[in-house]
This record gives sequence, structure tokens and C-alpha cells, in this order.
Amino acid sequence: MDVTIDSVGKRGDGIARINNFVVFVPGTNQGDQVKVRITSVRGNFATGEVVTGEQQ
Repeated sequence: MDVTIDSVGKRGDGIARINNFVVFVPGTNQGDQVKVRITSVRGNFATGEVVTGEQQ
């Protein structure tokens, strides 16, 4: 899934939003455009990992 990292959380993980669903993506920065694979889904958020993309 292609996402743009909107912000960075308290723990340093990039945060993307997909239809108002929050996805935390470790190792990314605000403005990165990456393709992620969702690795875990919990209630109102998910965690993903970068597959490919343009990281700043």
C-alpha cells in the first residue's frame, strides 16, 4: 500500500493515515512516500514496514 508519512510519533515512528486509520511505520520521516506492508493490526491502528519508497 502506498502512503505518505504525515508526521512522526513520540517514539520516532512515522505516522501515515489511510481513510483516517493510523499506520505507524518505523524508520520513516515526515514527507517520506513509501510502499508499506501491514504487519500488525490492533483496534484503531496498525503497524507496517517499508517495502520500497523514497525516504528523506
